[in-house]
Amino acid sequence: MSAPVFLAEPGSLSGVRAGDAYLLDGAEGRHAGVVQRRAPGERVDVVDGAGVRLVGVVEDVSSAGVHLRVDDVVVEPAPAVALVLVQALAKGDRDELAIEAATEVGADGVLPWQADRSIVVWRGERAAKSRARWLGTVRTAAKQSRRARVPDVGTAVDSRALARRVGDVVAAGGAALVLHEEASEPIADVVLPVPADGDGTCECLVVVGPEGGIGDAELALLVDAGARAVRLGPHVLRTSTAGPVALALLAQRLGRWS
Repeated sequence: MSAPVFLAEPGSLSGVRAGDAYLLDGAEGRHAGVVQRRAPGERVDVVDGAGVRLVGVVEDVSSAGVHLRVDDVVVEPAPAVALVLVQALAKGDRDELAIEAATEVGADGVLPWQADRSIVVWRGERAAKSRARWLGTVRTAAKQSRRARVPDVGTAVDSRALARRVGDVVAAGGAALVLHEEASEPIADVVLPVPADGDGTCECLVVVGPEGGIGDAELALLVDAGARAVRLGPHVLRTSTAGPVALALLAQRLGRWS
């Protein structure tokens, strides 16, 4: 069984080296030592959410936290093509189900989209609380799936702001794919972006509409900005399912699962 993962703050592990002692404290330390009752000799990983992973072994558990011996430090590079799920806000927590599964299959970022047909609306205090829930969801999903990188969660955008983001991504050499049941181009046939600079990165946006679908004017706005309408297959999937399935297919094509 793979080792459990606990989260540290981004950048906080940069000075840790193999052979060092490390104290996992705070809420994560309490969860490891009190809730999960991790014992001496067990392996645990500590990640900073930005690609650094400590491979540790529990040496002691105290009121201060879990004391680890660091056996190795692994730095997992950012992918050349970042997969970003643009998820329309949806009722019944279907949007949260989508970003949870998307994180598990490898999304590098998620962007809340206030689509024209979204029943759920993020405004004011609700917007802040809802985004905080999304942040918690991707953190938990990243830990469950043993990831060293936690996806970024953007602030909610409307369709015009999304079109501007699409234009910027495409202009920078990336791609934007809008999942649409009436599209003729299969997602399997789309030419995926390749960073122009061998050491650079680019984005591939995967846009998923709400329960009522993406309106014609909305689709035209995104396509005019440089997006491509694509279909997954012969079946119409729920808004909570479409994004993770598309990301899994793209991750396979990008060689992440080989």
